[in-house]
Amino acid sequence: MSTGLIVAIIVAAIIIIALLVMLPRMRAAGRRKQAERELHSRRRAVATEQREEAAQRETRAERAEQQARIAQQEAERERAEANLRKERATMHERGMADDELMDDSERDRFAGVSGPDRTADADETADDRTRSETDRDEGTAPTMREGDGSVSSDYERGREDERRFESSRLTDDVRESERERH
Repeated sequence: MSTGLIVAIIVAAIIIIALLVMLPRMRAAGRRKQAERELHSRRRAVATEQREEAAQRETRAERAEQQARIAQQEAERERAEANLRKERATMHERGMADDELMDDSERDRFAGVSGPDRTADADETADDRTRSETDRDEGTAPTMREGDGSVSSDYERGREDERRFESSRLTDDVRESERERH
């Protein structure tokens, strides 16, 4: 045998031994790479699934918030309607809304028993009535009250004017809200 053949056999043996040693490492590296690819794929799939679920939950949350806002607005509207009804009831109890209970033809019949200040002209607006009732001298001296002859101060006249104005304004507001409802 020649020396070249012996060297070739030795080199082939070294290559075979090297392949036998390297092959498990290469297989392990291949499995690791495949496992990394599979894990990355799974991560991506789960992340996509979680994002879709988050988007669905966000949509449901927005819908629930909108329904809550609608419910809150409905509750506020109901509360306002209840307050309006309470105010109307108070006005009726005090006799401030008697004009709603009677026709124009019945005004004479109820003249002495209807609510306060019902003798005012029907053509006169609340602002005109208020202006005519509050147009007085600027002086601070006490004056005689109309009708009963007692003395009143500017303060007392002012309080009476405020009451008259408030009652006429409430009546006008109620009428306007009734017109809007019908």
